[in-house]
Formats: sequence, C-alpha cells, structure tokens
Amino acid sequence: MKLARPARRTPPETIIALIDVVFFLLVFFMLVGRMDATAPFDVLPPVAQTGADMPGGGVTISVSADGVMALDGVVRARADVLLALAARLAEAPDTLVRLNADRAVPLRHVLPLAAEIEALGAREVVLVLTPGGG
Repeated sequence: MKLARPARRTPPETIIALIDVVFFLLVFFMLVGRMDATAPFDVLPPVAQTGADMPGGGVTISVSADGVMALDGVVRARADVLLALAARLAEAPDTLVRLNADRAVPLRHVLPLAAEIEALGAREVVLVLTPGGG
C-alpha cells in the first residue's frame, strides 16, 4: 500500500517584517518633519543694538538678583518705584525709562515689569543688556 503524502503548503507570509518597516518609516517622518506650528505671517524679532551709546536722560529702574528695586539709584519698594515713576511720567510723558535687571532675574519677572511701566504711560522702555562674549 502506498500512502500519498499530503501536498506541501506554502507557509503564510509573515507580516512582522512589514510592521518593522512601518515603524521605521514612522520614526523617520517624526524626526524629519517639523513639529512646530507654522506662523500665519512673517515675524521679525527685534535686533539688539550693541556698541551704541546708551541714550541719555530719563530714569533708570534697577532690579537686583534678589528682586530689590531702585529708581535712579535709590532703593525703594516696588510699589513706591512704580508710584514715583507714574508721577514723573505725568509731568513728562516723553521720559525715557531704562530697565536694568540683573542677569539672575528670570525674564518672566522682567517682562511684566516692562508691561507695567508701559501701562503707566512710558512711550519708550529700553532694556539694558550685556552683549554675550561668544
């Protein structure tokens, strides 16, 4: 008696290799693609002036690393500085205001102060910066 061997079936194709390719493509496009939102219009950031003389006149508000404030070299509380500045701006609205903050003061504390100064009526607020050494 002769037994017939069953026909050999071709093994099913594995899709594991295909899954690997899909993951590689996913990672590739995540690394290559831009993840930030594109601005709907052109934005030109401000340009710092280095080497230019500091404008004269006006008032200077200084902020130390620990948050102590001074107006024209006289240490005062924050509320007193803003009150005195408001009085000066009421007399002369074109007064230039220089904001001189220590480098240890976080920008999140300096920018609201600049906004408060502008809200008091200052037409020009200059942030005093030290150019980087490279």
